[in-house]
Amino acid sequence: MGRLEDLRINAYLSEVARGYRNNAYVAESLFPTIQSEKEKIDIFEFNKEAFNIYDTERAIRANSNVISPQGFKKHTTTLTEHDLSYPIDYREEQEAEKIKLQLHATNVVTNGLQLKHEKQCADLVQNPNNYTNDNKLILSGTSCFNYKGSDPQGVIDDAKNAISQKIAQDPNTMVIGQEAWQVLKKNRQLRSLISDSKTKLVTLELLKEIFEVENIVIGKSIFADQNGKFVRIWKDSIVLAYVPGLGTSRTEYDPSFAYTVRKKDALQIDEYTKEGNKVKYIRATDIYTPFLVGAEAGYLISNVNDPDYNAQNDDTGT
Repeated sequence: MGRLEDLRINAYLSEVARGYRNNAYVAESLFPTIQSEKEKIDIFEFNKEAFNIYDTERAIRANSNVISPQGFKKHTTTLTEHDLSYPIDYREEQEAEKIKLQLHATNVVTNGLQLKHEKQCADLVQNPNNYTNDNKLILSGTSCFNYKGSDPQGVIDDAKNAISQKIAQDPNTMVIGQEAWQVLKKNRQLRSLISDSKTKLVTLELLKEIFEVENIVIGKSIFADQNGKFVRIWKDSIVLAYVPGLGTSRTEYDPSFAYTVRKKDALQIDEYTKEGNKVKYIRATDIYTPFLVGAEAGYLISNVNDPDYNAQNDDTGT
C-alpha cells in the first residue's frame, strides 16, 4: 500500500476517533470542551461580572451607564499531550481484514484516552479540597440517603442555594455516582412522591423534576487499578454545577464550573512500526487539560451511603 493511501486511512481513522463516544463517560457534562489554537493558554477564573444587575436607565442627554470591569484572574499554563498505541502483528493483519482490525485498534486507543480524561475530571470534582467549606457537604449517620428519615431533597436544595448565593445562578447540571444513584432511587422520601411508591423506583426523569435540575447524568464508568481490581471512577457522591449551554460558541470568557481545553484538531490517529517492521502500532494522540475554573459554581456531596447501614435497625422516619 502506498504512502498516499496510508495517509487517507489515517485521516479516516482520525475522523472515527473524533466521533467515538462511550455512553458511560459523563465528564463532558461538567467539563465542556473549549478549542484552543495553541498549547500555551491563559485560563480565566470565574467572576461575578456576568451576573451583576446594572443600572441601565438613561435620561435624555445624560451620560451612558458604564460598567466598572472587575477584571479577570488568569494564569498561564501549557496543555498536556496524551497518547496511546495498539500493536498489530503482521500475521494478525494477514489473517484479518486490514481496515476492520485498524478500526478496532482505533476504538481501543480512543477509549483509553477518553477513560483517562474521565478519571482526571472525576478526581478533580470529587476532591473536597477543591471546594470552599460553603460548597461541600460530607453526609454521616442518619443524614445518609439510605436512611428512611433522610432528606435528599432538602440537601440538594441547600446545595443549590449555596451555589446561587455565590454566582446568582442555579446549578443546571448534576453528576451522580453509581453507588449514590442506587440508594437515591430507593429513597423513601423520593418514592413518596410517586403515586404507587410500594412498587416503583425513582426514575432519572422524575429526579430532574424533583430537584429542578435540567441535566442529570449517572457516572457508571469503571477502571482497573494496579492490582487488576475494578474500581468505579465516580464515587459515592453527587456533584452539582453551573455549566453554560452555549454549544460550539462557548469561549473561555463564559463563566462555568469547569472546562476541558483541547488543542484544535489535536486528536489524530497515525501508525508506526518497530521491531523489524513485523509489528505495526496504531496510535492515538490528543492534547488537552481539564480545569476547574469556578469552584464557587459547584457543590460536592460526599458519603451518600452509610457503609454501616442496617435496615433492621433503621427506625428513622417511622
